Amino acid sequence: MSIASYLNEDVDASVDFKSFRDAFKKKLRNVFHRRSSADQVGTSRGIPPFIMREIQSLTPLSVFIPEEHGGRGGHVHECQSILAAASYESLALSLTIGINGALFLQPLTKYGREEIKAPIFRRFIEDKNMGGLMITEPDYGTDALRMETSYQQQDDGSYRIQGTKHWGGLTGWADFWLVTARRKSESGNLGRDIDFFVADMNRPEQLIEVEELYENLGLYMIPYGRNKVDIRVPEAHRLQPESTGIKMMLDTLHRSRIEFPGMGMGFLQRMLDEAISHCRERFVGGKALLEYDQVKRRVAGIQAAYTACSAMCMHTSEHAGIENNLATHALPANSIKSVVTDMMQSASQSLLQLAGGKGYKLDHIAGRSTVDSRPFQIFEGSNDVLYQQIAESVLKSMRRMKERNLYAFASQHDLMNRASDYFKDALDVEVDMSLPQRKLVDLGRILGRVITMEMTIEMGDRGFRSDLISNALSLFRSEVKGMISSFQDRETTDVIEDYGDNSSWLDLVRPQNA
Repeated sequence: MSIASYLNEDVDASVDFKSFRDAFKKKLRNVFHRRSSADQVGTSRGIPPFIMREIQSLTPLSVFIPEEHGGRGGHVHECQSILAAASYESLALSLTIGINGALFLQPLTKYGREEIKAPIFRRFIEDKNMGGLMITEPDYGTDALRMETSYQQQDDGSYRIQGTKHWGGLTGWADFWLVTARRKSESGNLGRDIDFFVADMNRPEQLIEVEELYENLGLYMIPYGRNKVDIRVPEAHRLQPESTGIKMMLDTLHRSRIEFPGMGMGFLQRMLDEAISHCRERFVGGKALLEYDQVKRRVAGIQAAYTACSAMCMHTSEHAGIENNLATHALPANSIKSVVTDMMQSASQSLLQLAGGKGYKLDHIAGRSTVDSRPFQIFEGSNDVLYQQIAESVLKSMRRMKERNLYAFASQHDLMNRASDYFKDALDVEVDMSLPQRKLVDLGRILGRVITMEMTIEMGDRGFRSDLISNALSLFRSEVKGMISSFQDRETTDVIEDYGDNSSWLDLVRPQNA
């Protein structure tokens, strides 16, 4: 099947990527601004069928599918660009595409058996099917390696998989699921490794039962819920890891995390465009909001995030191909995911502050974006946990090098060497190798932003607009210096669990005499 055959007739038959992307953007503008209101769509549960039908008519998921199976080839820069185009109009739509691409199609492409790839990819292209990933369980979120969903191989070679999964994006919608499970022995013990299985919802024996749909706080367009897994899948539906299943899972999750900038890119550009437009048109005290210094500060912060995310997209496009195994690439993957999602939430909060009262309406872009971007800091690894892992990774490398000076280490690291010069004095410290958890998180925040600055410097070297680069580096430099000061502060606080005793302000009131 040629790519041209499933595109609208207004797209040139050569189907170069620019034409493909422009047609996709045009389609999104039509369905979100002409045939419906994006604000109204974002406040109702699910996606109206005509919107999904129109969007799928261009088969945007083809960017994740190999050419030999009718797709565009899985080129990461195209995937990032399509995610960005979607997130400019709808963060939930972009996440829907990201779930399909990074959490189903890419791992299937890399680890699936050849005999199952062709029919599945054909259904994605011809029938507009969708797929997702089930890892999280009610009792095991961050602690995923202790999942209790199990599998046993049957006499006919098939696998029976049993357990409970929840918070899988596209619950009840996906035609295919990648389901993670641990092998159960005859004695009932669960193995340490993790395996992935493809489940086809069109086959009764593979159908996963939706027990409950959640009333998720944001991202209304995407259904989430709790699922009962009791299925049988053929032997060919088990993914084949290059070494261990845990490394396959890490490769999959790290690739997904490092691709977050695609979803962040369009979203941050939308926040920037909305902020500039509002602050130009809104007048207070006889002058436009954009003339006020504090307003400029907020808008400049959004603009710096836009620039930094651009640098991340460039880095991702060159490092996230499925030919690369990212199982050991926790440092860049965790840094990119945590920093870009922090920037997304901060940008939406700034836009909400600038928009004032009207921004606090659910159908306003500012309020909706604040709620929709918040879970990005939680799913696929809570940012607090990822920052801790960033710090632990760096400290482990420093121990191996027998280096205790943070600047000396950073100045030799390819992800930080030039950016570390911005903090030569502040980072010139001996690091305690047994930091408490809260300090590990603080250190991770610092390192994540230094790594982001390094990517931004690299993009500037390649010719990206210099004033945007300069402003972004200046803002990050100020932010990181504040974080370093906090990191070096040794004062800590604790939780007083029995705080209720002798702590009532009302008992201390001294009424004034009448």
